[in-house]
Amino acid sequence: MSDLKFEDCLVRLEQIVSALESGNLPLEESLKVFEEGVALARRCAQYLGEAERRIEILAKDEAGTLGTKPFTEWEPEGEA
Repeated sequence: MSDLKFEDCLVRLEQIVSALESGNLPLEESLKVFEEGVALARRCAQYLGEAERRIEILAKDEAGTLGTKPFTEWEPEGEA
């Protein structure tokens, strides 16, 4: 599963949700598919965490100089 791309994980996760919501799976199969879904959700969260660490937002400082700062410090204009 670690070789799946983020988008592939999401597609499979959507398939799992649909299958579970249908109510047509036997209990054992539902549990197996649910466990796969949990693993995929964790992998997606890991992908997003890695992406967040890599994102930098271009911003102006108090002096008007353009620079970058980590995504987690960014706040949309007017919301600070």
